[in-house]
Amino acid sequence: MRVSHTVRPVFDDPNLVSSAGLLPALKLADSAGLSGLLEQLTVPSANAGSKAVCVVAGMLAGADSIDDLDLLRHGGMGRLFTGIKAPSTLGTFLRSFTHGHVQQLDAAGAGLLAGLAARAPGLIDRGEDGRLTFVDVDDTVRGVHGYAKQAAAFGYSGIRGLNIQLATIAGAGSAPVIARARLRRGNIASATGAGRLLAQALNTTRAAGVAGQVMARADSAYYCHAFIGTALRHAAWFSVTARMDPKVKAAICGIDPGAWRTIRYPEALYDEAEQRWISDAEVAEVPFVAFTSRRKAEHVPCRLVVRRVRRHQKLASDGSGQGELFATYRHHAFVTNSTLSAVEADKAHREHAIIEQVIAELKDGPLAHLPSGKYAANAAWVALAAIAFNLARATAVAAQMDKARWASLRRRIITIPARIATSSRRLILHLPRNWAYETGWEQLWTTANAPPTPVAT
Repeated sequence: MRVSHTVRPVFDDPNLVSSAGLLPALKLADSAGLSGLLEQLTVPSANAGSKAVCVVAGMLAGADSIDDLDLLRHGGMGRLFTGIKAPSTLGTFLRSFTHGHVQQLDAAGAGLLAGLAARAPGLIDRGEDGRLTFVDVDDTVRGVHGYAKQAAAFGYSGIRGLNIQLATIAGAGSAPVIARARLRRGNIASATGAGRLLAQALNTTRAAGVAGQVMARADSAYYCHAFIGTALRHAAWFSVTARMDPKVKAAICGIDPGAWRTIRYPEALYDEAEQRWISDAEVAEVPFVAFTSRRKAEHVPCRLVVRRVRRHQKLASDGSGQGELFATYRHHAFVTNSTLSAVEADKAHREHAIIEQVIAELKDGPLAHLPSGKYAANAAWVALAAIAFNLARATAVAAQMDKARWASLRRRIITIPARIATSSRRLILHLPRNWAYETGWEQLWTTANAPPTPVAT
């Protein structure tokens, strides 16, 4: 390939668009009820629903700041869409949000997820034939700069920023989608509000059509009664990493040496603490009662499943001549009330890391920045990012690219160039010949314009 020297670029065509994939994506969202859901917003701003859709569309096309939303205003975009707003207008709109308005936006996102699940079967694994559906909860810190960011503080990561808490839904046959997302101050404890978030996520999961068994998973930061008690009240299984407190250590010491069962991973796993790849481990379990420091009614009988890996790095205490339980093995323990075998429970628990992929995609997309100095505006930005993420996942499913990452979807489907022509008072969108993903784009268009697929109940 060589650059032609006979090209003269001129920015003068009013009929070209650079993100033609927004058309079927927003048609899909509209058919799933997005416009109606956003009509419930009581933000003191005219055409609030239309402005919210503008932000979502910009995020789908790659915007990660308010200024980037200007990518919607070019060429023939005004002929394909109505109500496109300038970035300054959208910035003012976001700054008009309060905490209550953000809650309305969060509820609209949950309603949209249920609508998308009906429009794009396969978006959410409904747990049929005994398959498990997983609700994963985690949080991350989005670093910020400057002193104008409200609620920014130094949290557990040592980085000054704001905390984002997520709950995702995933199944054996589906990629994760976001059930709930919320912005919090930077120095908040991870588990704060975990019970309410999990309750909302589980309700959203059921509203999206999941009828089978649900398992709530989390790391040791969420090892608390609020999280596990909420899972029990909603008839969900839980799988939560246990902190290595004296009671857990004593339970591990009490495991019969003959109870350890060797398992070998099909693929090696990277151990961050040991800085090495491991391919085998041993698993055992023991009955356990969690939260015995609370009143008796709040004690939680469960199973303590322990995975141990032989330690390669020596501890400082190894030279003292005194043997220790934890000098030979590294132990990872979690509590669960599932009926899975120890090996199956360990495998299911390790797959909680799938939520890290969601966090990575958000940080590579709209959450590359938290664009406003006002806390409520950033909270609204996070809620709209969750809506955009779920719409991107539904778009990928409709285009038969179920497991494609958001960045890949943008390149293949969303940011495809097109030229607008008119014939018989109808707009015709001319797309590139020999586009590698033409079949997927056409399938998305068909799904966005077809009646919803009936769901068996």
